[in-house]
Amino acid sequence: MGGVKNYFLRCILCGAEYDPAPMYVCDDCGGLLEVVMDLPSSKFFSRIVDRPWYMWRYRELLPLGSGSRIVSLWEGGTRLFNLSVEDGLSLYIKLEGDNPTGSFKDRGMSLGVSKALEYGFSKVACASTGNTSASMAAYAARAGLEALVFLPRGKVARGKLFQAVAHGARIVEVDGSFDDAFKMVRRHVSESSDLYLLNSINPYRLEGQKTIAYEIYEALSNAPDYVIVPVGNAGNIYAIWKGFFELVEMGVIDDVPRMIGVQASGAAPMVHFFRNGTYRPVEAPETLATAIRIGNPVNRDKAMKAVKFSGGWFSSVSDRDILSAQLDIARRYGLLVEPASAAPYAYFRSNIDLFKGSVVLISTGHGLKDPDILKYWSEYGLI
Repeated sequence: MGGVKNYFLRCILCGAEYDPAPMYVCDDCGGLLEVVMDLPSSKFFSRIVDRPWYMWRYRELLPLGSGSRIVSLWEGGTRLFNLSVEDGLSLYIKLEGDNPTGSFKDRGMSLGVSKALEYGFSKVACASTGNTSASMAAYAARAGLEALVFLPRGKVARGKLFQAVAHGARIVEVDGSFDDAFKMVRRHVSESSDLYLLNSINPYRLEGQKTIAYEIYEALSNAPDYVIVPVGNAGNIYAIWKGFFELVEMGVIDDVPRMIGVQASGAAPMVHFFRNGTYRPVEAPETLATAIRIGNPVNRDKAMKAVKFSGGWFSSVSDRDILSAQLDIARRYGLLVEPASAAPYAYFRSNIDLFKGSVVLISTGHGLKDPDILKYWSEYGLI
């Protein structure tokens, strides 16, 4: 099962272009790189209706060299659950916890690990708040690659750490935050010619995640009016927007949805960036929603591009509101999502008057990822 050859890398800041390569940032200005592809016509989706319902049904839209090995655990094809339809408002939740390791990261890791093989690497590495490490370890095991994971000591949910260990990753615990762990993994990658970085600074990671948009389109036969995304390192909101933008370029839809990024109030640098026009990292981010406990998101410029282009915005919610929303989703709809995944619902239900038409909430991970959150439900008086 092959892919496409007609794509290149482009810096989002200075516009410099590069041939496909294992690059992370622009050689000229240090800006982030994005993948630019030759896209098929709008007839593409009518030609794939009989393909299996997983991420690689979109293989022609993914930047993997023809003949390259695809490393897959049958990721994608996640449920789009209809929560309610009332008063001209339709609410859906995209359950990315359906993925093989229980989070949206599997989409990016399937493509990222496939690229590692294509480029001849034998080792992959990442820094993580949990889900990235679990996913990378699983896909590395599938591909027969060594996995090296840098984690902030004592700040990763046990369910996610358990997954990384089970899949054979070498764990390095770092004193400090995710941002400290990310600095360390980047240093290790720069010192090794055989270590491929699979954090979302890798432009190919986000190409896998853009398939969320394709699936939403196929399920609804159109783009929704709004997509609300939890934001940590800020790659996923850009990836989903890029998927919709490519659908516009293909002539499949007329416009992209408004992208809304939600952060925890104790880790909300993108909210300040959006409201004030200046970027200021949060030195000591704190939130019980560990998946978005990131104070210096590497994809901030991509995320800002997505939000501003789409007419969206960033906002934040408290930990109490997140946990309350998590329980509400579980008890009202029978769906268990991890705390970060409840942030979009927490924001939506507090600001419902802002919305009309169709709204899709992105649930990025399954609730079983973080069972220790039970004690905080009690501490906040929610149970």
